[in-house]
Amino acid sequence: METNNNSADKKRAERSLDALFNIFKEISNHADEVIKNRCPYKNAKSRCTAKFECKNQHYIKKFGEGPVCTGSDLLDYRPAWRTDKKISS
Repeated sequence: METNNNSADKKRAERSLDALFNIFKEISNHADEVIKNRCPYKNAKSRCTAKFECKNQHYIKKFGEGPVCTGSDLLDYRPAWRTDKKISS
């Protein structure tokens, strides 16, 4: 009897793991698509977190706030990066 319970538990666990795998696979696939057009240095509040200068950075006069990212999520952002210069505020 105990063998049947272990077998059923194992099958239930495998189904749960498969379901979780599919959920995370969908999340990962969506992230892969988003990253193709969205700058990886742009946070959820549209602030630039890059430690280098970018022509899409817009500084506002608010103490402690990083620059706003003005780049479009529909454009290729990579040519805007200026990795040869330090970030200026």
